[in-house]
Amino acid sequence: MWETAEELTALQNLFDLSFDHASEHLLAIMTPERRLTAEQAVAEVPSPAVLNLATVTGAGEPRLSAVDGHLMHGHWYFTTDAGSPKARQLRARPAVSASYTPRDGFGVFCHGRAALLDGAEKQMLRDHFTTTYGADPEEWGTIAYFRLDASWMVAFAMTDDEMAKIEAEKAAREAAR
Repeated sequence: MWETAEELTALQNLFDLSFDHASEHLLAIMTPERRLTAEQAVAEVPSPAVLNLATVTGAGEPRLSAVDGHLMHGHWYFTTDAGSPKARQLRARPAVSASYTPRDGFGVFCHGRAALLDGAEKQMLRDHFTTTYGADPEEWGTIAYFRLDASWMVAFAMTDDEMAKIEAEKAAREAAR
């Protein structure tokens, strides 16, 4: 976990505000006992995590792809090839949606804007990636480094009892085949 106390508080405030403005449908799924706190979310999300990232083309068409997401300091961070369509889309239209859904009953979802990084924050991310991957990302080509500034973000996990029931029902269906 890389978050300071202030960053966790800011992330928790974002979660709370997001749930305050959530639809009835979302609230029916992400009931209070399923909602993760900021501290729980950052503890549960690995680094890297497969982050599903939605961008928009110049023609307004949605594009979904996966990036290695790193939830650090209360933000998602990721890179992509600087010349890729995704990088071009993010520079021209930085509005994005992203989700981390590694399994049934668990997810982190957000909407916001992608910020192209340089300076100290880019170096922090480059150093983190070098440690994480065992190689300097700059050796991979020309890399664009991004931070996702979320304006809406929620995280949830089904309870252990709910997951046990789902697994039991799944096993019963498989046994009945």
